[in-house]
Amino acid sequence: MSKLSNEALQASDKAHFLHPFSDFKEMGHNGTRLVSQAEDIYIHSSEGKLLDGMSGLWCCNLGYSQQAIVDAVAKQLQELPYYNSFFQCSHPPAIQLAEELAKIAPDHINNVFYTNSGSEGNDTVIRLVRRYWDLKGQPDKRVIISRKNAYHGSTVAAASLGGMGFMHEQFNVLPDIVHVDQPYWFGEGGDLTPDELGLKAAKSLEDKILELGVENVACFIAEPIQGAGGVIIPPVTYWPEVKRILNKYDILFVSDEVIFGFGRTGKWFGCDYYDTKPDLINFAKAVTNGYQPLGGVMIADKVADVLKADGGEFGHGFTYSGHPAACAAALATLKIIHEQNIVENVDKVSGPYFSKRLQQLADHPIVGEVRSVGMVGAIELVKDKASRTRFSDNSDAGAACRDASIANGLVMRATGDTMIIAPPLIMTLEQIDELFDKAKLALDDTQKVMTEKFG
Repeated sequence: MSKLSNEALQASDKAHFLHPFSDFKEMGHNGTRLVSQAEDIYIHSSEGKLLDGMSGLWCCNLGYSQQAIVDAVAKQLQELPYYNSFFQCSHPPAIQLAEELAKIAPDHINNVFYTNSGSEGNDTVIRLVRRYWDLKGQPDKRVIISRKNAYHGSTVAAASLGGMGFMHEQFNVLPDIVHVDQPYWFGEGGDLTPDELGLKAAKSLEDKILELGVENVACFIAEPIQGAGGVIIPPVTYWPEVKRILNKYDILFVSDEVIFGFGRTGKWFGCDYYDTKPDLINFAKAVTNGYQPLGGVMIADKVADVLKADGGEFGHGFTYSGHPAACAAALATLKIIHEQNIVENVDKVSGPYFSKRLQQLADHPIVGEVRSVGMVGAIELVKDKASRTRFSDNSDAGAACRDASIANGLVMRATGDTMIIAPPLIMTLEQIDELFDKAKLALDDTQKVMTEKFG
């Protein structure tokens, strides 16, 4: 096939490619950002060279120049390009990866069920949790509690688990899934202190358990930090109280680590950072550095032992569960993380410096709050700092800042009027400086735009 020009690609894109999470009409008018090449922490697009402040889609934690992963995939494709794991079949990469995942998981977790994405992982979570309680002789424990504004994927099951209203308006949400308060102090804290808001949000979980009846509640699912919801970092009071509540009522806990697994917080998993004890961990994205699609659910021994001893055939799985090439990519990714001390570096060096540079933006006239853990952060855009008042109800500031970021050579993501940043974990301190220097320019440009628009 001959190489198409950018103009021809744009035309073909409009004619044939329906993109995820996109306004198709708007894209038909405006076109797309064509990304043609990438290296290190940079992408090359139709809008120039950009520092990728979002690691692709939270997944390229090691950047775009990891030849060892490419070589591992190529080697595996030569040896065994595909075989399924149904019908009592297996292959070395899937077995070896399961062992490596067990080594880095919390001590009480030693089994994995492979999927191809975080969405499929959360579909699997529903099946595993309900199967567990059936086998325990408690089939009424079917209700799953999640949080408002949570994102857990986009299949019907995973989007039902999520708490995003605009998604729920577009399909029939599955039954037996309910949502409780999110621990979002800046947006919903009112006159409460952060610590008070954290306890209040945790109490909404306990209240819901008691309302539903403990005998009917199967599990609570949550991200350590709500990623797509706006990098909502819980107050310090939140997770200890949630942990107490789940232990008190013997409710299973699912930690959705699709974004925060594999070093983002400066620990291997977000549950390590917050000292929670999940019964299941959903993972994907950074496990292969985005080089291959792979996800899975890591399962605590207390759940796995019941499934193994009493479960019979588990009627669930995917054609590409544990795909050999994807597992080879994951093994190579984990090897790099270990050999380059990526997790430790985020904890001790790059994460603290990232936080320091982010905090320097807190005094900007249109910044109401900055917050971060490890190498993930958020910037709240406001018209008035004291009252935490937004510029408008239509995410105007976020859209303006996103565009200003691109114009200044940086990819940041807007979630409403919250700017979120999750750059590759391999960044040098100089590259962190580059990121925040460009973010400062984007904020300055956004301030000009919003002042002209709203005064």
